[in-house]
Amino acid sequence: MAEQHSTECIFCKFAKKEIEIAAPYEDEHLFAMIDINPAGMLVGHTLVIPKKHYNTIEEIDDATLKAIILAIKKLVPAIQKISEAEGINIIQNNGKVAGQAIMHAHFHIIPRKHGDGIRFEENRRKIHPMEQLETAKRIKEALGK
Repeated sequence: MAEQHSTECIFCKFAKKEIEIAAPYEDEHLFAMIDINPAGMLVGHTLVIPKKHYNTIEEIDDATLKAIILAIKKLVPAIQKISEAEGINIIQNNGKVAGQAIMHAHFHIIPRKHGDGIRFEENRRKIHPMEQLETAKRIKEALGK
């Protein structure tokens, strides 16, 4: 369950302005900050973080999630311009096994250039169309449809 703020969470401390950060964008729902451990060599790797504490994406209320996506939409062209990126990744790691280092839901905006060495496409596999159909069916069932 989402908490207003967690006393131990570094992102909550940023949201409460207990610690100063480089924040190029902020509104009532969220703030954006420059990642202190960016992927790749381009400038502009930005985190978009809800002010209220949520551990994972499924806990985020719809209004906040909408605000996050709209903020990302505003930030992407600016980040692409200042970084001279050829593309952008939008990533949300959900859970430790998926790479979530801080258990406060957040989104990464990562500027990309051809040959930048950042790899997300490794360990991929081809699947049979029947597996696609069966997986889609199982997800629909899990959604209650």
